[in-house]
Amino acid sequence: MIVLVTGAFGNIGTSTVTELLAAGHQVRCFDLPTRANRRRAARFGDRIRPFWGDIRRPQDLAPAVTGCDAVIHLAFIIPKMSTTRLESESVPELAHSVNVDGTCNLLDVIRMQARPPRLIFASSMHVYGQTQHLPPPRRVVDPVAPMEHYARHKIECEEMVRSSGLRWTILRFAATFPLALQLDPGMFDVPLDNRIEFVHTRDVGLAVTRAIECDAVLGKTLHIGGGRACQYLFGEMADQLLEAMGVGMLPTQAFSIIPFGTDWLDTDESEALLHYQRHDLRDYVRDMVALLGPRRQMIRLLRPFVRAWLLQRSLYYRRTQPRGWTRGIAWLRWVFGAAT
Repeated sequence: MIVLVTGAFGNIGTSTVTELLAAGHQVRCFDLPTRANRRRAARFGDRIRPFWGDIRRPQDLAPAVTGCDAVIHLAFIIPKMSTTRLESESVPELAHSVNVDGTCNLLDVIRMQARPPRLIFASSMHVYGQTQHLPPPRRVVDPVAPMEHYARHKIECEEMVRSSGLRWTILRFAATFPLALQLDPGMFDVPLDNRIEFVHTRDVGLAVTRAIECDAVLGKTLHIGGGRACQYLFGEMADQLLEAMGVGMLPTQAFSIIPFGTDWLDTDESEALLHYQRHDLRDYVRDMVALLGPRRQMIRLLRPFVRAWLLQRSLYYRRTQPRGWTRGIAWLRWVFGAAT
């Protein structure tokens, strides 16, 4: 199949492109022509066909869509851990133009095709809002109650997709962390007792790839998560990740106490149809340890300073400390590279 991936060089995009190529598909990649995206595209060499453009411009989308059998729509400005360094909650007007108007443009271009390709739309568990007071897991029939611009954009786009007249599938993803040294201060917004489900980015890529090959998922909304083995309280997950990186678990007061929009998901149907749950959090931890390489030992040696630097990025922790409790540690940035 000829498959177009929008947002192809982000976290999930890169994993999806990798799985599509492994499955033998011809892959087209649509993304912004940034230096970072061109560098990521170069890693795939001539195995992909890149299309550079802006999803807000239908004329940029048309050449990429023409002749495709399937479109996987991932391009979205997200609230946390974004490879673009833009956050939907900080730039809501820009986010709406990219997320909602961009999706509308894509649907219009797809409908213009002589044989419209099938569409996979990437949504999120964030659409359910705060659900910690409800018994888990979340099911796709549960009511949506968005708390942020990002989730509202996802819901608006889901509604457009369902009424588009196209062959569609909507996949709502669990927490999918990038395989990158990216210590985002957004982690402090999640309470330690908040339920959260992890799914490995490679498993998401596999699920999306298998979804374009499976007619049984047409017209369905499905959860994509790691399954029961990947359901944690956030504190359990944070402890494993921070210990593996050599930092160690951070104080409780560094984290919010306001319930966050994550939860455990019912993934029985998606796993039965797509058979994608291959990894768990332990695999992700091993991947991150390998990615850190010798820098992990450096972090261990500088652990007190690294912890101070991280805590300085927590608004919640700063509020509990006397003024001037620590200074910026700019010289540590080289340890983390892109993580800062």
